[in-house]
Amino acid sequence: MFRETFRLRFCHGLETLTLAMLCSGILLSPAACGEPVDFSRDIQPLLAKRCFSCHGPDTQEAGLGFDQQAGATAVLDSGSRAIVPGKPTESEILARISSDDPDTQMPPEGPRLTAAQIDAINQWINEGAEWKEHWAFRPLVRPAVPALGGEGEPLGEGGALANPIDAFIRAGLAQRGLPTPQPAEKTVLIRRATYDLTGLPPTEQEVRDFLADDSADAWEKLIDRLLASQHYGEQWGRHWLDLVRYADTNSFERDGDKPHAWRYRDYVIRSLNDDKPYDRFVVEQLAGDELPDPTNDAFIATGYYRLGVWDDEPADRLQAKYDWFDDIVATTGQVFLGLTVNCARCHDHKIDPIPQRDYYSLLAFFHNITPMGGRQMATGNIERKLFEDESERRDYERKTADLDRRRNEAQQAVTEIEERFRERWESSREERLAGSDLDDLRFKFYRDSWTKLPVFDELKPEDEGLMPDSLFDIAVAPSLRPDGFGYVFTGFLKVPVAGDYAFRLDSDDGSRLTVDDRILIDHDGIHGEGEPKEAIVTLREGRLPIRLDYFQARHGKGLMVSWAGPGFTARQLSATRRKEDKKIADLIRKEGEEILGREGKKDYDAKVAALEDLKKENVPIDRALVVSEHGVRPPETFVFKRGNPHAESGPEQRVEPSFPSILKAGAPTIVAPEGGASTGRRMALARWIGSPENPLPARVMANRIWQHHFGRGIVRSSSNFGFAGDPPTHPDLLDWLASELVAGNWRLKPLHKLIMMSQAYRAAATWNAEAFALDPLNDSFWRFDMRRLSAEELRDSIHVASGAFNPKMFGPGVYPSIPKAVMAGQSRPGEGWGDSSHQEQARRSIYAFVKRSLITPILADFDLADTDTSCPVRFTTTQPTQALGMMNGEFLHLQARVFAERVRREAGGPDAADVPAQVRRALEIALVRPASDAEVDRGVAVIEKLDDADGVSPSRAMELFCLMVLNLNEFAYLD
Repeated sequence: MFRETFRLRFCHGLETLTLAMLCSGILLSPAACGEPVDFSRDIQPLLAKRCFSCHGPDTQEAGLGFDQQAGATAVLDSGSRAIVPGKPTESEILARISSDDPDTQMPPEGPRLTAAQIDAINQWINEGAEWKEHWAFRPLVRPAVPALGGEGEPLGEGGALANPIDAFIRAGLAQRGLPTPQPAEKTVLIRRATYDLTGLPPTEQEVRDFLADDSADAWEKLIDRLLASQHYGEQWGRHWLDLVRYADTNSFERDGDKPHAWRYRDYVIRSLNDDKPYDRFVVEQLAGDELPDPTNDAFIATGYYRLGVWDDEPADRLQAKYDWFDDIVATTGQVFLGLTVNCARCHDHKIDPIPQRDYYSLLAFFHNITPMGGRQMATGNIERKLFEDESERRDYERKTADLDRRRNEAQQAVTEIEERFRERWESSREERLAGSDLDDLRFKFYRDSWTKLPVFDELKPEDEGLMPDSLFDIAVAPSLRPDGFGYVFTGFLKVPVAGDYAFRLDSDDGSRLTVDDRILIDHDGIHGEGEPKEAIVTLREGRLPIRLDYFQARHGKGLMVSWAGPGFTARQLSATRRKEDKKIADLIRKEGEEILGREGKKDYDAKVAALEDLKKENVPIDRALVVSEHGVRPPETFVFKRGNPHAESGPEQRVEPSFPSILKAGAPTIVAPEGGASTGRRMALARWIGSPENPLPARVMANRIWQHHFGRGIVRSSSNFGFAGDPPTHPDLLDWLASELVAGNWRLKPLHKLIMMSQAYRAAATWNAEAFALDPLNDSFWRFDMRRLSAEELRDSIHVASGAFNPKMFGPGVYPSIPKAVMAGQSRPGEGWGDSSHQEQARRSIYAFVKRSLITPILADFDLADTDTSCPVRFTTTQPTQALGMMNGEFLHLQARVFAERVRREAGGPDAADVPAQVRRALEIALVRPASDAEVDRGVAVIEKLDDADGVSPSRAMELFCLMVLNLNEFAYLD
């Protein structure tokens, strides 16, 4: 029955995996296959993995190093040589790796080298021990397409093998004595292609149309249609989001939201649907804000920097800061360059030729970026307003000005009433006016020791709240200790009329006054009172944002802030040291009716309520999560000993931005963009990454495209092209594809089409025992590898089958229902998880809200990418929770019920006589093919048994049958 089919295929998969694992250690050597040894493919990775720990760039025991040719062939202190080109018997390395003596054998620890590996080293030395540059670091040169057949003729135009990809694949098969695979059936091909490009199953009509189309270009028309689908960007956008560790929250204990992160996700989908050139795609993410006249998409793209995990309360703030930078360096190096640069954070890379200075030189490109968190969002360092055009900007400014005007008018109405109470104060007029010039004033209180003003927004406040007297007051929080504390005050300054205003600031230690996002006065560090600073600035009328940063290092607690302007002399903005009298609001609350009368008091209360409502009102505007910098003067970058940011660094450890030295790219050309908002460093890096002269990015991206069409890359370690990564199985094919990508102006869709038009892509997944014996991992592509649907493909296909699928695109993340038992595993069950409608939940899985601490169960069960770090390849696991969730989960039972309702509706009704029709319809919908009479009969038998033997109602029996159909192997796997 259906379950037996699933079990048999599952067991066969385990058998295949087990055999492949057993055979991987005894693969035939190049000599046994009749191939010459390739240094970068067969030897260099082996030396790196097994020898570099003792004889690499950092450690060279006995004076022997295998990271460079000179060291490997030099005469040692013993008089012998590890490698003597052309003379295996004189090469000490062969004696050591073949020895059974534990005192002399190499490697001294770990498993012994296999016979195939020893044979490869022997053959390499015998052939002259040629030491070539690592394949990934060589300049990208388009290789010649192999000639086919015995005639030695190159491929001809329009011939049977007109696609050059097939020439490379066929050449590899012939070299290893492997057969050419048979073509797959059309029903297999349309399902394979539709899932590959859209992540969804083909419709029944699409299958019928394709099967009926006997024209020579039927396949090409299918590929063109799928590439034009809006679902293409959703499917391939998911692959990119895996790489850039996309999530909607920060991780760590609170796992708070990343505001507007979903706009980055939508940007990726739109960019891929538009076939945006990959080099432009790179530039926008790394430096979109530094482009001339950047678009909204260019700003949104820089959300790339904000996607990683972020600790809002680290135990070691400095360490956390450089951990955040390390995440950016690691992701950028692996995603765009295929290099594990981050391995050189604490020391020179143990495997690849990447010194520690290269790591920090790459970090220097990002060192000026503002951090996540805190009030940065309000000042535009994290969030940015988005305007479609200048007209929308002007409209927003007009509405904002109107809102300010209404707030001012409401404030004036309240103030006029309050003036009647001011005579009750016993202070001078200036003191009577104290506090009335600030509004919505809030504080954040910090404890630490500083000698100069820190970046408070990178720190976690100990306390925060509203300032009750609307004055800068450094005694409001629990700052009983005489020193070692700081404040950040934020609020609004009520400017009565446009004009010039003079500000005066004095403090015992460091302070900074910012008005309307402009720094007016910046006091130095520890100095003591008595040296006030002044500034005169032109301000517009209205409620303008004001901010005061302050720290106290030594005894004193001194702070004075005042201002003067048109129509008034100096008025205090900071609290005096005497105890203030009752506030006006307290007086009105107690004595308002006595002076104003009952109606007057009601009028006052109404005006206050109206003012408060206006303070909460905002002009709606779209915002994005973006990158920003501290200005045009970046901090110095140093190499940290052992990667410890607390270690002392001198001038000799200082580094400047530069590219990895192994790529010999020269010094970057850095030009700061106009406007003074950033350094231009990131743009220099982005331009270099997208340059045709850089040999890595085109290879890396071409390999990723191949990976998602064939299930694995030509380089299986698709984010590690270094020595420790997997060598390419078809290096010339990879370089040819990379050259095609560059020649095609970095557009991805033509490369998709080229790959999918090949016979290699259209090959059948047919098993071949002889081919498996020679190539158990299918390195040569002697068949097309079967694969299970990804987590998102499976969930989306269930929605399609049930008929609930909602194709709506874009927008904030939706919240799928999560069982209470799963919610209970959170520290605060359910916190941060919304409640979307069933219709919204039926949207594609790429639009599901990604909370790092609470992943939707069916997605987690079926190997959703880990969102904490870049994920180039998803594991495909088989474990019990998958079967439990698919058979017993709330989501599957709900969808099975919806599916059954669809089946009954489309098959003609719920009558018992219609059961065969309903069974047939359920199979046709889910498997997108006609159901055989035998399959229908077996399905009817299952339903009858549920009805007769188990007492299940007919409607429930149909739901359970639909549940079983959704669990069929054919539904979840692609051939």
